[in-house]
Amino acid sequence: MKFRPKIMPVQGYKVTLALALAFAMCAPHGAMSQQKFAVVPTVTILSGEIITQGRVTEVPVTNPNIAPGYSQSIEEVVGKVSKRTLVAGRTIPIGDLRDPYAVERGAAVRITYNNNGMNLSASGVAIEDGMAGDIVRVRNKDTGVTVSGTAKLDGTVEVFQK
Repeated sequence: MKFRPKIMPVQGYKVTLALALAFAMCAPHGAMSQQKFAVVPTVTILSGEIITQGRVTEVPVTNPNIAPGYSQSIEEVVGKVSKRTLVAGRTIPIGDLRDPYAVERGAAVRITYNNNGMNLSASGVAIEDGMAGDIVRVRNKDTGVTVSGTAKLDGTVEVFQK
């Protein structure tokens, strides 16, 4: 048969007070009062549209059980393109955003090739979409030959050597 030590009510109160004080001392400064924000559209944003600052706003998060992965600052979303329709007043999941394309399918592009000081360029048509740094296929307008290259921010495609 086991016996528990008898705890006096005053002693239990002191232990609870000591634990509460220890927790308050160890907690980061302002951790309990820090307000989280979420970015929500003020109007419905359709798939493929660029998000501008006037179309979104930050609102305080009041639901402590909100699913993670939503955008928390306007800087995260401005200039991005939506992958799907974003409904006004709903949080914007980060996974539903992408960078804008530097090269768009069907658009006229400049094809460049650089090797040891030799610079060649030609006009072409993009066969596929691509963000800056992506490898895209481009068809040369003059020869009809399809080549692959890296999309640049300025909309050109730099072909690499085989």
